[in-house]
Amino acid sequence: MQNQGGGGAWVPRRPLPQYWKDFSMSAPSIVRQQGDHFSLFGLPRKLWVEMSALEKKFLELSWKLHPDKFVNASAAEQERSLKGSSELNDAYRVLRDPVARVEYLLELEGTRKEGEHKQQAPPELLEEVFGLNESLDELREAKASGGDLASLKSRLKAEEKNFQEKLDEVDAQLQEAAKQWDAAIDANASDTDRKAIMVRLNELLNRRSYIRNLVTNVQKELL
Repeated sequence: MQNQGGGGAWVPRRPLPQYWKDFSMSAPSIVRQQGDHFSLFGLPRKLWVEMSALEKKFLELSWKLHPDKFVNASAAEQERSLKGSSELNDAYRVLRDPVARVEYLLELEGTRKEGEHKQQAPPELLEEVFGLNESLDELREAKASGGDLASLKSRLKAEEKNFQEKLDEVDAQLQEAAKQWDAAIDANASDTDRKAIMVRLNELLNRRSYIRNLVTNVQKELL
């Protein structure tokens, strides 16, 4: 799943109040008053975001938190401005990335723990994963013994392509589930319906993490 460009983007705006006309207000007050990454940027907890609008709001908020605004402020105010800027950067980093956005949303909703990546092979992939691991072991042994690597690498490249295609499929499913979440929010769907979508999103994130790690391991061995 690729980060979005300057147009619209799936898995998330309001005018900024004139907080910064009064520099006696602490710099990170925007972050504290808004509460989370989405609300900081004036966004609902939805999984589609217009990248150009997100970037514009980020630049606006960054300018208001710029150290030059606080050259005459107290040391405590300057420190808080740096903290606010750091929090803003973290929020922007998360919201501009579609997968990180899903993970963060689920964390907010209490469906996913921070940093959770369940590394269990999907049952239907067990046979293919077993074959891939055998190929990796053979390649490592050939490297250690100075054996012929060409045929082994060719086979691994084919298996890497296979799992990359599966990763693309998961990304497409994740995008579709994200659309379902946004539609549920727009329709004010029941808690039961929303929880069902969150379960699906969580499962897809775990599946994506597992397959992505497989692809990464193969790519490392092919170097």
